[in-house]
Amino acid sequence: QVQLQESGGGPVQAGDSLRLSCAASGGTFSSLAMGWFRQAPGKEREFVARISWSGGGRTLYSDSVAGRFTISRDNAKNTVYLQMNSLKPEDTAVYYCAATEPYGSSGQASSWYDYWGQGTQVTVSS
Repeated sequence: QVQLQESGGGPVQAGDSLRLSCAASGGTFSSLAMGWFRQAPGKEREFVARISWSGGGRTLYSDSVAGRFTISRDNAKNTVYLQMNSLKPEDTAVYYCAATEPYGSSGQASSWYDYWGQGTQVTVSS
């Protein structure tokens, strides 16, 4: 059973940067594809970014964050990161970390992911 714990959220100003972390336990981290999702008040959860377990960690981003956010992983630390730059008020949301089953396929749909963290709040003020 994989357990995920996000950290690093908080209140920031528009234009600021923030780095989220997600620590995984209970599984072989290097075999897990990892994703970040977010959910703003009154909206559905949406895909933000994904990094695969293979191919050196192939990345995929939503159009709304491409060029501003970077997902990365440190397999030695069992941690995935989301570096968020040039933050905008519309980035305000609860950010969730997600993981697939070992050696699983992954994509933008939340249905690809089997394990979820509790979320961390990011609030961007103008």
